[in-house]
Amino acid sequence: MSEVTLVDAVNMALAAEMAADPSVVVLGEDVGVNGGVFRATAGLQQRFGPQRVLDTPLSETLIAGMSIGLAAEGLKPVAEIQFMGFVYSTMDQMINHAARLRNRTRGRLSCPMVLRAPFGGGIHAPEHHSESTEALFAHIPGLRVVIPSSPGRAYGLLLAAIRDPDPVIFLEPKRVYRLVKQEVADNGEALPLDVCFLLREGTDVTLVSWGAMIHEIMTAADQLAASGISAEVIDVATIKPLDMNTILDSVAKTGRCVIVHEAARTCGVGAEIAAQLAERGLMSLFAPVERVTGYDAIIPLFNLEKEYMPSVGRIVAAVKRTLEG
Repeated sequence: MSEVTLVDAVNMALAAEMAADPSVVVLGEDVGVNGGVFRATAGLQQRFGPQRVLDTPLSETLIAGMSIGLAAEGLKPVAEIQFMGFVYSTMDQMINHAARLRNRTRGRLSCPMVLRAPFGGGIHAPEHHSESTEALFAHIPGLRVVIPSSPGRAYGLLLAAIRDPDPVIFLEPKRVYRLVKQEVADNGEALPLDVCFLLREGTDVTLVSWGAMIHEIMTAADQLAASGISAEVIDVATIKPLDMNTILDSVAKTGRCVIVHEAARTCGVGAEIAAQLAERGLMSLFAPVERVTGYDAIIPLFNLEKEYMPSVGRIVAAVKRTLEG
């Protein structure tokens, strides 16, 4: 078992599933010869050939539409969109066709495809390269939205996404592509979709997040522990469908909740979690739910990017406000 980065784990999962299942194909801009903009597909074309790892034209609409057609005919395409900010032109295909294919054909056809995209800020990228708009896809019936936060979860969740019979949006937090290494067994074992992962047990407050922000809330939990505050940490992982039972069980124990995401605040996934806590867990709460989020503004260029991103300090301050309630 070797230590790998998150982007390495994505590559391992793709290679493992392509070796195990000849119906899996990879396509996207520069995914073949160049191995992708972040090298997530490096070496795959050399190993599996250009008919299974396809370099496409610079057309996200084509990438999504072709993937739907391939999926409807029995293949399992894994399509890469270079950055989340380029994904919007795929939405016509993903919303009107991928998400509806099973319903439209009354189950005769399904759409077993994965749409991968690096997302999130924190790497000093130009405009359209730092988006966190996962809530757009989470709103659509028929689409599953999965976001790993570590190499191990990237490997296991991507395997599960490829094996899923319906379309999956798989968003990879590029800020942590090479931030940490973790031992990951390349054993072909998938992790479950549609469940939260309990990363740390606690008694005073529940911290909820996904993707790159998991690293901030784990650091915040360490700082809080030093001052005698016990934080439970939940990695949502699949934001659609949402495993609220795990979150509700945790809040029933702690009585307080802080939700963290770098996406804009209004209509973010955090708002949905907070609403469900109010509907189903109100009597467990000792204080109002806090949200620590990005701002309702375009994520700024690198001089101000750090001010936009939720920080450990903002998370700790939100926790202390809940404890005062």
